[in-house]
Amino acid sequence: MTRTQKTVFILVAILALVLGLTVNRVLSGSAQGDQIALIDAGIILLPQSRTVPDLSLTDQDGQPVSLNQLKGKWTVLFFGYTFCPDICPTTLAQLRQIKSELPSEAVDKLRIVLVSVDPDRDTPQQLKQYLGYFDKQFVGLRAPVDTLQKLANAVSIPYIPADTSKPGYTVDHSGNLALLGPDGTQRGFIRAPLNSQKLVAQLPGLVERK
Repeated sequence: MTRTQKTVFILVAILALVLGLTVNRVLSGSAQGDQIALIDAGIILLPQSRTVPDLSLTDQDGQPVSLNQLKGKWTVLFFGYTFCPDICPTTLAQLRQIKSELPSEAVDKLRIVLVSVDPDRDTPQQLKQYLGYFDKQFVGLRAPVDTLQKLANAVSIPYIPADTSKPGYTVDHSGNLALLGPDGTQRGFIRAPLNSQKLVAQLPGLVERK
């Protein structure tokens, strides 16, 4: 190899290294930018996905549903109840609005689920009627309190079981939403209060992930 050829080889190697570092920096910056945009929209992804126990619940049609049946789509779990005076109707109305503004491809990959924290009053019929006011595609799930607490603890969405002996009782619960991935594991949270505009912008990219 002549001196000229060596010089050319070294220059090409240096150029390849510089280009590689530049591309890596751009890609890293892009990934960091995506993460910042998600956080700004209230979407907090866990550094590592979390296994969710395969519990059995009942849906708004009175049919048994295991959590494993939620695989295949991104699932938003909202822990609330139909007699809730404020947080629940507001959140469900926002989720309906967000869904209506998403492209159809994103809607096909997304499932909205209300997990009732008031199984005493939220019968399947009550859940179905209530969710019908918002979106008939929304899923309602109910289960005994011990099962609900296992699920709530597993996805870190706290609620306090109510004293059902009191007339007109309310249930203290979080407005945050749990995010399950298509593999059935928990991928993160959506913080309350919801920012509809920013979620509409970020959810399509999120649901493309496997």
